[in-house]
Amino acid sequence: MPCEGPVRAKTAVEVQAPHREVSVSVGGSFVGHLGPRRLAPVWLASEQDLYEPLKAFFQGQGYEVKSEVRGCDLVAQRAEEPPVIVELKTGFTLPLVLQGIDRLAISDRVYLAVGVAARPAPNSLWRRDRKGILKLCRRLGLGLLAVHEPGRGDLPLVEPLLDPLPYRPRPDRKRQGLLLREFAHRVGDHNTGGSSKRPIVTAYRQAALACAAHLRTHGATKAAGVARATGVTRAAAIMRDDVYGWFSRVERGIYELTPKGAGALEIYADVISGLGVAHVDVTQAGEMPDRSS
Repeated sequence: MPCEGPVRAKTAVEVQAPHREVSVSVGGSFVGHLGPRRLAPVWLASEQDLYEPLKAFFQGQGYEVKSEVRGCDLVAQRAEEPPVIVELKTGFTLPLVLQGIDRLAISDRVYLAVGVAARPAPNSLWRRDRKGILKLCRRLGLGLLAVHEPGRGDLPLVEPLLDPLPYRPRPDRKRQGLLLREFAHRVGDHNTGGSSKRPIVTAYRQAALACAAHLRTHGATKAAGVARATGVTRAAAIMRDDVYGWFSRVERGIYELTPKGAGALEIYADVISGLGVAHVDVTQAGEMPDRSS
């Protein structure tokens, strides 16, 4: 039976040491100490090649296993425990995820099983975003099994990566604070969702635009004067760092607008018109600028 409460058994299996004993669980249940199980000597011409290694893996833990039961690729049951359902694909795909979600209506112990090449292609989803795949499965409450390609003269290795447990995300208070602070300090709404025609207007960019607009009107100016006139408390740091290439230092503490900065004022004319002189710089909170030009 699954563990009671929030206790969760570790599912990762060390694959580097074939004879090392490790703890293995299915559906959160501790099932004993196993070394990585090298199983049937087959590899992936189709999804069927995953079945025998997975069947042997579950049978080794005391499950009775049958295939293609009411549309489920693999169903395993042990004593009076709820059934374990496994959906198979040679690679991680959206249809596999959708199948897994559908099976959760039958059992809360659903695994996705995928074949993993010994050397995944550089552009393969598994190689590019394995952490993202694990995060997605965890959020959906799906387990994940990897069937590794065997080496020469070796056998496939079944590796449990994740148990199917309810997802309880931990709130990220820092990220939430940054989100709300950015939202509060932006003046107006000058972005269009999904648009890529110009860089996103962030609070930092608005602060830099306020400085640039002042320099266009007044010419080379001391940083302290720009800060007083615009309300951008960190005007000196913004112009000194010159993230966007809009400012040029004339002498110590004095800056002027560059041609690139003048061009930016034309691109963001609608933003400038809405800033006014009461803009308060969000970077006083220590946030990082958007460095796209």
